[in-house]
Amino acid sequence: MGRKKQPVYRLVIMEHATRRDGRPVEQVGYYNPLTKESSFQVEKIQKWLNVGVKPTKTVLYLLKKAQIIE
Repeated sequence: MGRKKQPVYRLVIMEHATRRDGRPVEQVGYYNPLTKESSFQVEKIQKWLNVGVKPTKTVLYLLKKAQIIE
């Protein structure tokens, strides 16, 4: 998302078998690296983590920074 030289990233839940640019299962937040602004739907993230979803290294860092997980 975003514009040229102004990126904004969505935090989404993807199935393992889908292609990289495929349709996400659910969008659970976003992150703007320029302003360091982020918004996460904590209840949905906790639900998916309890089901067994494994976050990427970058997402794990963002969730720890937001104190959603330890």
